[in-house]
Amino acid sequence: MNKLKFSLIAASSLCVFAACKNKENKNADKRTHFLETQYIDSSTKPSDNFYQFVNGKWLDTATIPSDKTSVGGFNQLADETRNKLKALIEEAAKNPGAAGSIQQKVGDFFNSGMDTATIEKRGYEPIKPLLAKIDAIKDIPSLMQFVADETKNSNSSIIGTYVGSDQKNSKMNILVLYQTGLGLPDRDYYFKTDPSTLAIQEAYKKCITTLFTLTGTDEATAKKNTDIVYGIEKQMAASHKTNIQLRDVTANYNKVSVASIQKSQPNIDWNTYLTNIGAKVDSLDMEQPAYYNKLNELLKSVSVDDWKLYIKANAIGAYSNVLSKAFQDASFAYNSVLTGQKVQKQRWERMVMATDGYLGEALGQLYVEKYFPPEAKKRMEELIDNLTKAFANRIKNLDWMSDATKVVAEDKLKAIRRKIGYPEKWRDYSKVTIDKSKYFENIISAAQNEYNFQLSQLGKPVDETIWGMTPPTINAYYNPTQNDINFPAGILQFPFFDKDADDAINYGGIGMVIGHEITHGFDDQGSQYDKVGNIHDWWTKEDKAKFQEKVKQIQKLYDSFTVLDSVHVNGSLTTGENIADFGGVAIAYEAFKMTKQGQDTTKIDGYTADQRFFMSLAQIWKSKFTNATILQRINTDPHSPASWRVLAPLMNFEPFYKAFNVQEGDKMYRKPEDRIKIW
Repeated sequence: MNKLKFSLIAASSLCVFAACKNKENKNADKRTHFLETQYIDSSTKPSDNFYQFVNGKWLDTATIPSDKTSVGGFNQLADETRNKLKALIEEAAKNPGAAGSIQQKVGDFFNSGMDTATIEKRGYEPIKPLLAKIDAIKDIPSLMQFVADETKNSNSSIIGTYVGSDQKNSKMNILVLYQTGLGLPDRDYYFKTDPSTLAIQEAYKKCITTLFTLTGTDEATAKKNTDIVYGIEKQMAASHKTNIQLRDVTANYNKVSVASIQKSQPNIDWNTYLTNIGAKVDSLDMEQPAYYNKLNELLKSVSVDDWKLYIKANAIGAYSNVLSKAFQDASFAYNSVLTGQKVQKQRWERMVMATDGYLGEALGQLYVEKYFPPEAKKRMEELIDNLTKAFANRIKNLDWMSDATKVVAEDKLKAIRRKIGYPEKWRDYSKVTIDKSKYFENIISAAQNEYNFQLSQLGKPVDETIWGMTPPTINAYYNPTQNDINFPAGILQFPFFDKDADDAINYGGIGMVIGHEITHGFDDQGSQYDKVGNIHDWWTKEDKAKFQEKVKQIQKLYDSFTVLDSVHVNGSLTTGENIADFGGVAIAYEAFKMTKQGQDTTKIDGYTADQRFFMSLAQIWKSKFTNATILQRINTDPHSPASWRVLAPLMNFEPFYKAFNVQEGDKMYRKPEDRIKIW
């Protein structure tokens, strides 16, 4: 699956609100109330802080559980879905059917991870052969052989690979190399000196030290080893592009011949590495050449013994969460400092998530069969049709775009394909071997199957039926190289969507999500791709300049928003998602006005249809995060904090002003000439 895609939220939250538990109590679980008016803060004027007005009572009282980094609508759905998936998995374990069935694989995989007695007894025995291979490394060629072997286990260390669309020949798959090699979230964590970052650095170093000691190294030596590992990582980090630089589409496309990089980066020995991973290619896309130039240098300047320590730390860390509790605790201690999560999730919760991660479409088949009604897919088709019509209308009425560019934009819009609910064809897990007494080996088998699947796509036409998320996922994404929008079954549930809800609720919820994903095709990055998914400048020079000026206005606006004390939103990092939020609101509202309710004045729950639309939009983003997680997201997440995903688009949207009588002097008021409109 192409790594390049623009999603609704940062991480794929595994969650859904089940429509019914069983046939007998279907009506009992049918939702009849869709606006959460119990959380309205009537002491706050909607025109001052609409997010607080809609969610205030909840925001003032909600607490973040010790095993979470956030709480809110997404988390509630995550909890509900994990319970549903756990029940599906346990049922599969009780009735596995024939050996090799998806029920057998799903059930036994889950149970192998739940068998903590066996996992504890084995300790780090599962990775001893791996550590022995590292100890046997004598030179750089044997080091690179080990790196290649681990690549086939879907574990990147110093070389990051995936198979995806060639961004200038999008119908064909190509091997892509990306910068990697770091243990901290991104390159800036190695160079910042504020107290929060220093604490994270120390927690990370302590984690590495602990992992070394757990595999037999004395503490003094382990600390020295950690310093060596961290030093290598810091040198590699210096060559990494920043998160903002990674958003430059054209600068991160670098198709090169294997012959040329074999010559310019001989210490890596690309010919041998590619042969060892089974990739028969004569060209590839090296997204960040500076990293691989640096790696080539370090393979010569850093001693083999030091590289062995780095590779060993990487290997132990990569598998720490599938070994005994001591390894898991060491990994979590670092994660706790990074995110603010105080205690680990229960074992069964982690195993549900692992099952979804390693056998996602096997578990997804069981989930869809029970929890995704056909009428939900039909209703989504109607919503997408209306949102597409609304966007087409907005393109036609743009006052800043020329007719020539409008024609191409409309053509791209018409070409957007849609994926709803689940894949047309399911992934094959027949070669995955699952033994309910061998969790580590099950992980390796599933990881190798994933790698082999990716490798099987290399050099072939892109299979447009492949999904980048599993069916129960609460998220959505736009893939620019395929020009498609994707909505897993998980997100097609309340508060985003309910087949029984009025249009105001659905258009303010999932309608905004649909509009958001469509707009990604026309944000500052997506707008650089044409209708078939190739990087291609289809703009006139004048229109491009006008668009870029509006992009700068968006960036400046979000830069002004404060999150924690003096910490601000990073307008440059979040540009694409902010544009998509602006577009999502505007397109969803215009589509809503095409419906019968959108043209009606009847009140429900004491609010007009327009007011319900905006309130639905605000309630889907109801959430709270730990301060540590907020800081991490500000540094690395291309999405703005939840409150600003509501407030920023609405303070620039005229229909909101009319719906809630926003007047000059109100905190959300902006002068008409200052209100930003792109799409």
